[in-house]
Amino acid sequence: MTDASDYGVLLTTLPGRAEAGRMADILIEERLAACVQMLSIDSIYRWKGAVHHEPETLLLIKTRTVLFEPAMARIRQLHPYSVPEIVGTPFLVGLPAYLDWIGEETHAPVSGAPISGGPAPLR
Repeated sequence: MTDASDYGVLLTTLPGRAEAGRMADILIEERLAACVQMLSIDSIYRWKGAVHHEPETLLLIKTRTVLFEPAMARIRQLHPYSVPEIVGTPFLVGLPAYLDWIGEETHAPVSGAPISGGPAPLR
C-alpha cells in the first residue's frame, strides 16, 4: 500500500511568472518534481524594517519527501531572493494512483552526485 507521507508538497514564491515558469521547468526536467502549479498571489511581508506589498507567483511543487532536500537545494541555487521562502510538508492522505504517479515521475539524484549545474539563477 502507498504511504501518503512518502509524498508531499514544497512551496516557494518568485517575483514573476516568467521566473516561476523557468524554475518549474527545471524541477520537472530534472525529475525533482512530478507537477508544479503556479498561482498569482499578492504578498504582504516585513523585510528589513519595512512593510512590502508585492505581486508574486507561488509554486506548489509535488514530489517525494526523500527529494525535499535535493529539491530545496536546487530551488535555493536558482532563486533570485537572498532569503527565499522554501517550505514543505508531507501529505497526510492522497489518492494512491496519484501518489504512485508522483513516484514514477521523480527520481532521486545519484548518491554523492552534485546537483545539476543547470542555468544560472533566474535573475
